[in-house]
Amino acid sequence: MEELVIQLVGYLRGMWRFRWWGLALAWIVGVSGCIAIYLMPDKYESSARVFVDTQSILRPLMSGLAVQPNVDQQIAILSRTLINRPNVEKLITMADLDLGVRGNVEREALIAELTAGLQIRGTGRDNLFTLAYADTRPDRAQRVVQSLVSLFVESGLGTKRQDSDSARRFIEEQIKNYEGKLNEAENRMKEFRLRNMALMGDSGKDYVSQIAQMSGQLEQARLELREAENSRDALQSQLVGEEPVLLPQTPSPSAVSIPEIDGRIDALKRNLDDMMQRYTDQHPDVVGAKRVIEQLEQQKLDEIEARRKAGPGQFGALNSNPVFQQMKLALAEAQARVASLRARVGEYESRVNQARAASKMLPELEAELAQLNRDYAVHKSNYDSLVARRESANIAVEMDAKSGIAEFRLIDPPSLPVKPSAPNRLLLMPLAGLAGLAAGFALTFLISQLRPAFSDGRALREVTGLPVLGTVSMLPTPERQRLRKRGLMAFSGGLVAFVGAIGLATFVLHLIQR
Repeated sequence: MEELVIQLVGYLRGMWRFRWWGLALAWIVGVSGCIAIYLMPDKYESSARVFVDTQSILRPLMSGLAVQPNVDQQIAILSRTLINRPNVEKLITMADLDLGVRGNVEREALIAELTAGLQIRGTGRDNLFTLAYADTRPDRAQRVVQSLVSLFVESGLGTKRQDSDSARRFIEEQIKNYEGKLNEAENRMKEFRLRNMALMGDSGKDYVSQIAQMSGQLEQARLELREAENSRDALQSQLVGEEPVLLPQTPSPSAVSIPEIDGRIDALKRNLDDMMQRYTDQHPDVVGAKRVIEQLEQQKLDEIEARRKAGPGQFGALNSNPVFQQMKLALAEAQARVASLRARVGEYESRVNQARAASKMLPELEAELAQLNRDYAVHKSNYDSLVARRESANIAVEMDAKSGIAEFRLIDPPSLPVKPSAPNRLLLMPLAGLAGLAAGFALTFLISQLRPAFSDGRALREVTGLPVLGTVSMLPTPERQRLRKRGLMAFSGGLVAFVGAIGLATFVLHLIQR
């Protein structure tokens, strides 16, 4: 600590040797600064206060139905981004600041000046904003602030409208896009179902149930086939033991029986008897029935004659006894039924085989159907969500059109300043004096370092590293003491005069500004 004090004292002694240099520089800097401060042009600041009311009675009522953006955040962002080059250029035109601009250089300088001078100050959560601008002309400052207020309100409303329109256009484009995707997905599902209709179940049943049902039908058909074959075999064994009875070679038509024709003739005769009870002989239905009976009898005679010519065996077999003929008919029906059941069994076997062969494709088809359903479900969900958002956006736009998302209230209109707001000469004058003193102090320290001197033997010994045998002190004489006091008084007077001059200039300036 002692060494630090000794070093500091040494610095002060060295600076004291060049105190007049420092005092002179302090006067020069101080006086120059005061003159420069006095000659600085006055600036007049115009300001306006705008309150943005973001509270609306419709907002809580429409919660969940309409899109409700964070209005406070939007207003805060607007206040920070309002001062940009396009808005500044628009403000120049609105405030008629470009009337005296000549050339691009002056215009760029004006844009830079406005960008640096425009101020938008917020108070935080209250949404109360102060718009201010300072200029050398009060009327121009007022015009700039008025234009800035208009631009602030228009930008707030215009940005919201632009955002709403852009959002609605984007949603409409996405809805059209998803409509196309839904149509494509529906067409793919329709083609898939048409292509695999036989494999995708019937009447709500799955494919395994269909195979089980077809297998059951096949077993039932096989059972019926076995029953028909047993019946046929029984008829054949009975027919082998039954002998036909031969009739004369030239029997009468009534003695010969042809079951097919005789059955039809008997039916027609019964029908004719019934009609004769209701109609006359000339009725068309009666005449038609008689004609058909005659044709069948003639057909029977022709058949008998054909069998007779074919040989006695054929004629004799034709004229067998009724039991034999009935057994022959029953055998023929049994054989026909066996053939029909065989065809049915073959068809069922073919269907079951095809179904079992196609069952190997069932997992792949189910996976493909699941993929199609999943794609369709995703597209449908997104489409429904977009439609809901579009309706919500429409409601929000209508709500903003009627009530407004925010209300801009001009609390204090742009003022026409009478007194200058800058520069603050009463503060700058003392600062100029302090700057002069600091400059003088710095100059004396610099010169003392450039032209050092030893003030005691200790400093000499420390610097040179040589032993100091002794020091010679200068004895003060009355003449030297008078000169020293006179110099100290002159320096003190100069310093006090400098401080007084700065104070006087500040006081006079205060009187002038009043």
